[in-house]
Amino acid sequence: MTGLTRREMLAAGAATAAMTMGGTAMARAAASGLDTIAKTRGMRFGSAVAFGAPGADRGSFANPAYAAILERDCGLLVPENELKWQWTRHTQDYDFRQFDAIVDYASAKGFRTRGHTLFWAPQKWFPEWLVKHDFGPQPAKAAETMLADHVRTVCKRYGAKIYSYDVVNEAVEPSTGALRDTVVTRAFGSGEAMLDLMFHTARAEAPHAELVYNDYMSWERGTEDETHIAGVLKLLEGFRKRGTPVDTLGIQSHIRLLKDKPVAEIVKESEGPWRHFLDAAVAMGYKLVITEFDVNDKKAPTDIAARDIMVADYAKAYLDVMFSYPQLKDVLAWGMVDKYSWLTGFDPRADKTMTRGCPYDAEFKAKPLHAAIGAAFAGAPAR
Repeated sequence: MTGLTRREMLAAGAATAAMTMGGTAMARAAASGLDTIAKTRGMRFGSAVAFGAPGADRGSFANPAYAAILERDCGLLVPENELKWQWTRHTQDYDFRQFDAIVDYASAKGFRTRGHTLFWAPQKWFPEWLVKHDFGPQPAKAAETMLADHVRTVCKRYGAKIYSYDVVNEAVEPSTGALRDTVVTRAFGSGEAMLDLMFHTARAEAPHAELVYNDYMSWERGTEDETHIAGVLKLLEGFRKRGTPVDTLGIQSHIRLLKDKPVAEIVKESEGPWRHFLDAAVAMGYKLVITEFDVNDKKAPTDIAARDIMVADYAKAYLDVMFSYPQLKDVLAWGMVDKYSWLTGFDPRADKTMTRGCPYDAEFKAKPLHAAIGAAFAGAPAR
């Protein structure tokens, strides 16, 4: 360590931080990729990846330029969409062709693979047939059979090829903190019982795998964020009381520059309450994983150089907090290249410019964010 305080590191900027966090050794590690740096601290780095036809202009392993970045920087892969029900169950029948291709690529190249997700809880993301499904005269039994069959089918198909599953994704309604109300939970009769079934089934079928509850509660301060966090803590407490086999809390980490303030001020108001949340989760015995990291730069300036430094500084501050917890070992970016980021379409900037929340720009060139991630790994306590 250099002896710099966190605020000094913020003020220095991500590029300076990367230089001060290890000089020549840091540069050599960076040349080998982010996962190489992470491994020096007993951690791992990876990314989401998409299916695509050969040569497709996508964030896909079939895109040679994108695959080169994955193979340089990553040791872990997770499908961006291809294991969700809209892809594997777009009809009631199973269709694993796209995820099979991702798993085959990962196995051939020596990546470890996460499974995202066995169930995405918000009804707006259900396939149409599921929204309209008639669960019959014994809806609870029918719903139990459907969910258990899905978990068993996926886990048996991939076996040890999947080391970690997001068993359930986003079960808590952020505005209320309660479990989401859907056609499936209504058929089942109890949201808690539904979640417990899925985790117990996953443990039975994939005893080797890390079982994760994944959600997008955020460290930025706001009424909905506080309500969301309280709801997730209540859910985690319930899992422990009922003996539900949940190993890890997945923290998506789509962090957001949504306030027109200096980075240091945003961090100052976020860090204390966020640590209180993390402390509560790990005190219950949960491990942590960053499952979907990127930076929403909506309030950052249009100027590219200034924006990139702001994004990098904000990311570095967040990662420093997260990496201070030894319960966190794995970090996965939600994509590596700005050109393919979901953020540009999902939450566009007012100035209509491309979002810059990934480690590489649209020309596949590493940005200050890449250096900031490397610096955070290099400065993390060893696991």
